Amino acid sequence: MPTISAAAYDVQFSGPVDEIAAALAFHDSDVRATIGTLLADITFLKEQLAIAQIGMSIGFTRGWMPSYDRD
Repeated sequence: MPTISAAAYDVQFSGPVDEIAAALAFHDSDVRATIGTLLADITFLKEQLAIAQIGMSIGFTRGWMPSYDRD
């Protein structure tokens, strides 16, 4: 059975989740690895959004088109 670090245990069982602490605990407090994972996730999600945009018609979404940037 895999074990989790003390930091990950504290995040998992201490009530409301602090997402930043959870991300850092997942990578054993390695900030560079955490940022790298988040950047890879952004790239993946942008690719998925592009694929969804290709498959959608304007009528399907009543004129809404996805945006790659925050407003």
